[in-house]
Amino acid sequence: MIIGIGVDVVHVIRMERWRLVPGLLARYFHEEELAAALARGRGATLSLAARFAAKEAFGKALGTGLAGIVLKDIMVMNHHNGRPDIKVSGTAMTALEKSGANRVFISLTHEQDNAIAMVVLEAV
Repeated sequence: MIIGIGVDVVHVIRMERWRLVPGLLARYFHEEELAAALARGRGATLSLAARFAAKEAFGKALGTGLAGIVLKDIMVMNHHNGRPDIKVSGTAMTALEKSGANRVFISLTHEQDNAIAMVVLEAV
């Protein structure tokens, strides 16, 4: 059963500005997630924008937003084949369990100016 669906868009220029502020990215991204995104070289900013959109979409899918959730507790990573996945821990895991969902599906896309994420929460 689908528990919730969330969609979010992030303007890439927002991440470009954030990259200029020391420590700001580390406030919102798990260190593994940040390292993986920054390793993408020229595509790092697009990757960060998509990952931040995923965090926002996760909150929307919960139906509660991100209140009380530490954003670093939502980590967006890619499988070896490039497929994105969300790993939650701490406050995000608590919120997911409270929603009744136990599966998370994610889709990411980005283009020059925008990154979009969709998250579906399911209870099996």
